[in-house]
Amino acid sequence: MRITLLTVGKTDIKWVSEGLEVYSSRLRHYIPFDIKEIPELKNVSALSRDQIKTQEGKLILKSVKDSDLLILLDERGREFRSVEFADFLQKKFSQGRDIVFVIGGAYGFSPEVYDRAESMISLSKMTFSHQMVRTIFAEQLYRALTIMKGESYHHE
Repeated sequence: MRITLLTVGKTDIKWVSEGLEVYSSRLRHYIPFDIKEIPELKNVSALSRDQIKTQEGKLILKSVKDSDLLILLDERGREFRSVEFADFLQKKFSQGRDIVFVIGGAYGFSPEVYDRAESMISLSKMTFSHQMVRTIFAEQLYRALTIMKGESYHHE
């Protein structure tokens, strides 16, 4: 079993990349963890938001296996406290499937991606840049794994 963080577009903010690498490295001590970046679409100025979401959606679905458990990071998803997220994750682990968390593009996900997803989670009621979410999510994933292992990283 492995966890993949699938993102639309590359990270071009140095401190975001550095923070993401810190937590990615820590995560790999607990579970196989990968980050897959789908290239941003080119020449989108002539496309509508729905067309952009549809094209990004095709690339997202092409990157996911039928057997993967797909979880979207979406503002309309379920919010968790960190210990609740650890419990959620433990239940997903018990299914024995690879898990793919997806951070979509600026306009969200296509209907086809929503239909394929098995869960949606939200990191906050606030909106974060799609680049910052990568590091924030990786830290929360790391926190959840330390909670599951009974380690002292999380204080409650």
